[in-house]
Amino acid sequence: MRFSSLWALQRSIVALVLMFGLLSGLPAAAQTSDQPSGKIDWGLWIDGDGCMHWYADGGFEGYMVPRRNPKTGRAVCLKRHACFVESSDSLFGADGVTLSRAGEADLRAFFAEEDAQAYTIYAHSDGAGGKAAAERLTQAQASAVAGVAKASGAQVVEAIGGGARYPKAAKGSAANRRVELVCYQ
Repeated sequence: MRFSSLWALQRSIVALVLMFGLLSGLPAAAQTSDQPSGKIDWGLWIDGDGCMHWYADGGFEGYMVPRRNPKTGRAVCLKRHACFVESSDSLFGADGVTLSRAGEADLRAFFAEEDAQAYTIYAHSDGAGGKAAAERLTQAQASAVAGVAKASGAQVVEAIGGGARYPKAAKGSAANRRVELVCYQ
């Protein structure tokens, strides 16, 4: 008897909370302003598979549709391939996070010469220092490379710190400390 009355009390409280929330007229959490901006942000977004999407965002709602070939109706997707693989040791300074001058110069030269439409940046680690430290380190490295890419005028789809999840060699090997760029052409 005691259990059923407790359950009925919980149901009543939930019903009151829901009713108050629905009747209060509070705006949705994502809506911070009830005034339209009058500006629509248009663009072309490339997903991780290289497929293009047109988007329009006016502030309240955003719309996105795949870019389609008008003759075939198929989605327009770019070809992806690994276009740059370099050791993290040669790109970054002693702290492993700050790009060295030579590393930054190499990246700037690469982005100036490459004719890709967009890039995804992956940074990998050897796992030294533990999983969480490797993930923080590689995310900082991927973000640093993305900063150079954006400063060079390149479009960055994503900058991903993979930690030690995708080793190329035995655990702890220097070959696992690397930065890879995937080009979309």
